[in-house]
Amino acid sequence: MERAGDSTEENRPGVLMAAEIAEQPAVFERLLSGTGGADRAAVAARIRSAAPRFVLVAARGTSDHAALYLKYLVEIRLGLPCGLASPSTITAYGAQPDLRDVLWVAVSQSGGSPDLVESTAAAGRAGALTLAVTNAPDSPLAQAAALQLDIGAGVERAVAATKTYTATLLTLWLLVESLDGGDAGAAADLPRLAAEAVAEPAADEVAARFRFVDKVVVTGRGYAYPTAREAALKLMETSYLAAHAFSGADLLHGPLAMVDEDRPVVAVAPHGTAGAAMQPVLARLADRGADVTLVGDGSLGPANVVVPVPRVREDLSPLLEIIPLQRVAHAMAVARHHDPDAPRGLSKVTRTT
Repeated sequence: MERAGDSTEENRPGVLMAAEIAEQPAVFERLLSGTGGADRAAVAARIRSAAPRFVLVAARGTSDHAALYLKYLVEIRLGLPCGLASPSTITAYGAQPDLRDVLWVAVSQSGGSPDLVESTAAAGRAGALTLAVTNAPDSPLAQAAALQLDIGAGVERAVAATKTYTATLLTLWLLVESLDGGDAGAAADLPRLAAEAVAEPAADEVAARFRFVDKVVVTGRGYAYPTAREAALKLMETSYLAAHAFSGADLLHGPLAMVDEDRPVVAVAPHGTAGAAMQPVLARLADRGADVTLVGDGSLGPANVVVPVPRVREDLSPLLEIIPLQRVAHAMAVARHHDPDAPRGLSKVTRTT
C-alpha cells in the first residue's frame, strides 16, 4: 500500500539517479554561463601569485577519480608535477611534511570527510596553499581551506554520484583553463553534447548484454583512465559486480591473463592521444577473444559493441564519456532488481578518519 504523501514514480528504484544523470547538460550550462566564474578567477589569481612548484590532490571515492583527472590536467597543461596525496600519512601516522611551494587541492562533494578536513588543515599549517573543491560551500572542508570552489551541481539525492562527478570535472577544467590563460571557449558546446550522451541508445544495449555478468574489466589510458576507474566504481556500487579498473598499460603487465571470452571488457578509447595509446591494448584483447565494449572512437580497434562519444578536445572528453557508462550502471542495477539510488550498506557521505 502506498504511504500518504508518496508517489509510485518517486519511489521507483533508480528514479533519482536517472534524473540526476539527465540533469548534467543543465549543470554544464550553469557552470559555463558564469556561475562561480568570479570565484574561479579570484582563486586562479591567488594561485598564480603563490606560484606553487608542486600540486598535491587529496580525495576519496568518486572524488579520487576527479583528482586523477586533475593530475593529468596539471601535468599536461600547466607543466607542474602533481601527485595524489595520502591523507592517512598525516591523520593516522602523524607525518608532518614540508609543504612549502605546494598547492594542496582537496576534492570532496560533501566536504564532510574528517580525514580530508584534518589533512587539509594540517597542509595549510605545513606551508601549503590549500583549496577545497566541493558541492557544499559551508562544509567543514571548505572552512578548513584557504580557498574554495563550489561545483554548483545542486542537491544530489542518489547515493551514486553522477552530476556531482562531472560538475567537479568541469570546475577543475575551468580552473586549469584560467590558469593556462584560456577563455573556456572549447567547452561552449558541452551542454548540447552532454544531452546527446544522455540519449545515446548504445548504453541500453550494453546494459542488456551485461545484465547477467558478475565480473568485468574496465580500462583506459591518459585522460580516459579516470573514466575507467569511475565507471568501475559505478558498476560495483549499483550492481554489486566485481569490476576491476586498470590503465591500458597496466592491463598488459599481468592482469591481461585473466581476460577471456567470459570476462567482458569495457575499453574507454576516445579520439586523440589516449585513444591511440589504447590501440595495442585493443589488439591484444582481440587476440584473447575478449568481449569488448569500446566507449569512444569505434575506428580504433575491434569491438563487439561501440558506444560513440561526441568528439571534443581530449581534455574535455571525460566529461562526456562517463555519461553513457553512468546509464549502463543505472540500467543494469534496475534490471537486477537493485536500487541504485540507495545501494545496500552505503550512504551519501562516507566518513573516513
